[in-house]
Amino acid sequence: MARISPSVTERELEHAINWRFSLDNIVAANDRVAAAMDRMELPAIYRRSQETLHTSSDGQKFEVRRESLNAGYSFKYFGKGQGVSAYTFIDERNILWHSLVFSPAERESAYVIDGLMHNDVIRSDIHSTDEHGYNETIFGVTHLLGLSYAPRIKNIAKQQLYRFHSRRKDGADWAIAPAKYVNEVAIHENWDDLLRLVATIKLKEAAASDIFRRLNSYSRQHRLYKAMKAFGQIVKSLFILRYLDDLELRQAIEKQLNKVELANRFTRAVAVGNPREFAQVEKEEQEIAEACNRLIKNCIICWNYLYLARQIERTATPEERDQLLRTIATHSPIAWAHINMLGEYDFSEEKLQDVTGVLPPKNPPIIIPPNWEPPNRQKPL
Repeated sequence: MARISPSVTERELEHAINWRFSLDNIVAANDRVAAAMDRMELPAIYRRSQETLHTSSDGQKFEVRRESLNAGYSFKYFGKGQGVSAYTFIDERNILWHSLVFSPAERESAYVIDGLMHNDVIRSDIHSTDEHGYNETIFGVTHLLGLSYAPRIKNIAKQQLYRFHSRRKDGADWAIAPAKYVNEVAIHENWDDLLRLVATIKLKEAAASDIFRRLNSYSRQHRLYKAMKAFGQIVKSLFILRYLDDLELRQAIEKQLNKVELANRFTRAVAVGNPREFAQVEKEEQEIAEACNRLIKNCIICWNYLYLARQIERTATPEERDQLLRTIATHSPIAWAHINMLGEYDFSEEKLQDVTGVLPPKNPPIIIPPNWEPPNRQKPL
């Protein structure tokens, strides 16, 4: 990088890496960029509802060539090698607000709540994952945390519905009859402990993944884990019925998960060298590499928003403005074809001057018409 950076020496780069590139600093930089996009008006055109914010998360596998305590073996993904899972969080405005790196041997569902509770900039109202990111305990804990959990469920016909015990034999009158009963006794006996656990997660005294890992380490299911699972069965049963009945909900979940899949493609486009492996061995170094990758992606997305906002301001008539807004809404700001990833990194004062007319966000920002509705279709620019 020093060879392709005319205004920066190798010693300056080493000094920046050793003294500036800590995990806390890079996470803080990501939060600053995410907060800048959160204050913009243009990203709001991608929201399905202005009252709620829909987010999603998904993981992708990266190989680790050298021995690492944070890596694991998986013949399906790495053959005879080992690797890690990089788990990314994104909202419906295409803001990448959190990421994690953990062993592929661990279930992704244990880290969903970690991401939802970590970030202080983006507050999720509805969160979606694929079939690897959910279980019954996640349904119960997210409900108590005040979040709506809406995963994409594969083979929904094989899912079990639960009901409360009742002396009435009215199951024959139901279109979809529950097959099992909720363990009400476990919920009543451990309700206070369940609330304490949720308060611990809410106050960030302990990570949800660590708590779930500890509860799953018992040879038999822990009584508190049984209570969480039983409560989650209630929430999951209600969600499945709504999932079957609400077409718009299924479409919104699929659309949001497509955004995180596009973000995964973006990750490999930004990566230098082999985009499918980590050169780092330590867990913190891997998280730094993933956070740096996310910072580059957020900066490109932010620049795209600023550029598009500038083009909207230059429209001559309201008709042209409305047409441009509709065009933007049918495409995604996660675009990188106009970025030369392997070009020259020139940080000189002359090159840092703006040459494309992109200015910082104004106050007040762009005003979207109140009755304006974006089209449903969306694809990359």
